[in-house]
Amino acid sequence: MDDRLQQLRLDATLSTPLYHQLASRLEQAIEAGAWQAGEALPSERALAETLDVSRITARKALDRLAERGLIRRTRGSGTFITPRLNQPLTRLVSFTEMLAQRGFTPRSHWLSRRLAAPTAEESLRLGLGADARVARLRRLRLADDVVMAVEESCLPAAILGDPEAVAVSLYATLEAAGRPVARALQHVSAVNADAELARLAEVPEGQALLKVTRLGYLADGTPAELTVTYCRTDYYDFIVELTR
Repeated sequence: MDDRLQQLRLDATLSTPLYHQLASRLEQAIEAGAWQAGEALPSERALAETLDVSRITARKALDRLAERGLIRRTRGSGTFITPRLNQPLTRLVSFTEMLAQRGFTPRSHWLSRRLAAPTAEESLRLGLGADARVARLRRLRLADDVVMAVEESCLPAAILGDPEAVAVSLYATLEAAGRPVARALQHVSAVNADAELARLAEVPEGQALLKVTRLGYLADGTPAELTVTYCRTDYYDFIVELTR
């Protein structure tokens, strides 16, 4: 018997439906770290038997967690906790570093890495001349093998001359080369996934994604990185701390 289930106390005398109570208790337990990302959640049958509720109640509670992106169901394998990131908007941190700090295993699935001519917008934002070249990186960002985001980065070739040099962390590669990104301006907006983005992010076409556009600078103020990241809203939260 899973001792963690004993902490999920339900009260049949309340007006709140039992499946609402169970979904709420499970969500609180997951947020508190009772189950870790990638760990299997108890089955409907185990929940029903341990908590003395019907399997329908257990199923409806798990359905609510799936709708909120807290769990994913794999036919024949079980129900698993999905990774979720709470990223502060006041600190410059790489995706890889952020995942590692939270105990996830970061990985990149590369879609393309190449040198190319910049677009007019890239030239403007990165302050490039007419004959400049850029390193263009496109990849899926994964946490514990779950697709979290689709990312497209553009850097002047003078900053990153070999796109293949980036294995997992772009920022770590730049630091090792003596050209770390010291500060960045970041803009967050919402977009609906087109057919290609939906396929890559593994979401339904038209689903909302967070579009994060970052312009990073070296310590001397040289523009070094223009990155656009399309984040899955079921896995990503952005947090801003306000003080008065």
